[in-house]
Amino acid sequence: MEYDKEKVDDMMLALLSLSMFEERFGTRAWKGFNWEHMKRLHEKGYISNPKSKAKSVFVTDEGRKRADELFQKYFSKEIDAKS
Repeated sequence: MEYDKEKVDDMMLALLSLSMFEERFGTRAWKGFNWEHMKRLHEKGYISNPKSKAKSVFVTDEGRKRADELFQKYFSKEIDAKS
C-alpha cells in the first residue's frame, strides 16, 4: 500500500509526546515504534539515533516543540465557542 510518509512521521512524532519524560540530560521518549519511521525522525533532527541498546531516544528541542504542536493539532478537543 502506498502512503504519505510525511503524514505518518507527523503522527508518530505526535504520539511520541505521550511517552516523553524529562531527565537530567534532557527529554527522552520510549522507542516502541517501527524502526523505519524512527530512522526518518532521526534524519529530520527530531530524535537521537534510535539504533542503540537503549529503550528510549533523546528528543531534540525542535522535536519536542514539533511533537507538542502536532499533538495539539490532531488530538486536542476543540471547545465550542458557542458554549
